[in-house]
Amino acid sequence: MKILVINAGSSSLKYQLINMEDELCIAKGICERIGIDGKFEHKTASGYETKYDIEMKDHVAAFAEVKKALTEGEGKVLDDLSEVSAIGHRIVQGGAIFDHSVLVTPKVIEDIEGLAPLAPLHNHAHAQAITAAREAFGTEIPQVVVFDTAFHQTMPPKAYMFGIPYEYYEKYAVRRYGFHGTSHRYVSARAAELLGKPGGEGTRIITCHLGNGSSLAAIKDGKVIDTTMGLTPLDGFLMGTRCGAVDPSAITFVMQQEGFTPSEMDIVMNKKSGLLGISGLSSDDRDITKAVEEGHPRAKLAWDMRSYQIIKLVGGYISALGGLDAIVFTAGVGENQPIIRRDILESLSYLGMTINDEAILSRRTEIEISGKDSKIKAYVIPTNEELVIARDTKEIVEAL
Repeated sequence: MKILVINAGSSSLKYQLINMEDELCIAKGICERIGIDGKFEHKTASGYETKYDIEMKDHVAAFAEVKKALTEGEGKVLDDLSEVSAIGHRIVQGGAIFDHSVLVTPKVIEDIEGLAPLAPLHNHAHAQAITAAREAFGTEIPQVVVFDTAFHQTMPPKAYMFGIPYEYYEKYAVRRYGFHGTSHRYVSARAAELLGKPGGEGTRIITCHLGNGSSLAAIKDGKVIDTTMGLTPLDGFLMGTRCGAVDPSAITFVMQQEGFTPSEMDIVMNKKSGLLGISGLSSDDRDITKAVEEGHPRAKLAWDMRSYQIIKLVGGYISALGGLDAIVFTAGVGENQPIIRRDILESLSYLGMTINDEAILSRRTEIEISGKDSKIKAYVIPTNEELVIARDTKEIVEAL
């Protein structure tokens, strides 16, 4: 069985074709700047790679280009589209409606659109991509949607509710949803396997998805009990361009002083804050690391703020979990940045955490980085959200 995994944004479309017999990626690529000037990239497992500019007026046109890349020319990996058994889509916001992956139906598309106010930059684009995939590949190929928020639906109300009038939860579904769910799900399940407890029963794990956007999750017995992102991916700790948790009055004060509208303040918090806003240099961790090494004081401040905020959250989650069996690092920064891993692990020395100084330097590989005598395991586990989507898609389609 071959499954096409889709991750669509408002002006982009990432794809991977996965062979479920060995769970390996056959081909992948990205359509960028859809509706603008258009850029396309396609790679195959055999090493073929192409990049070119091409106008794609909408997601239907983008899917047409994906079809062409998969079935024609030097990068061809399929003789016919009928070889694609199903299409799996990543959906950012499933709200409280979807706590598991589901087969696409007209009602499901309608519900995804209905949740757009909770994820205005994402859900509408996802719904467009599902419709475009139907137009491009036909209605005979089943489609499945996998939600970023679904894994976090096991949180109890005491973790997901905000301390604002309850009526806003009833009227507008304002609550903590959490994101990066497919990533947290994949790496926590793998960590449970490494602990010798497949399924997660009897485990207490903290997963750290650290990238330009970042979140932590506290996972007990294989189920999320808390996570750092909230109603939107803005909550939590300092990220590339996002501010993370801030005193709400600081926001209203700045709005009043600067005369910002809610939309303008949203741009400040999401696009101009975080590492970029504090350092004044960059949102990229590599740039911040280099600047710290060169003695840039605001880069050092940004670095220290992020590490300190994560350390505080990890400590709180350990208390909420009643202890800790393993901590996992994943995503771009988590998989490649040994210094931040060391910052966090050294803060746990009082609990008997020790570090393997050689292993902690590893990049983009699954490895245990805790010492042999450590009372808590620490792992780097490269995330594979596409595989999670493909596995869910396969399971649902085979049950039809």
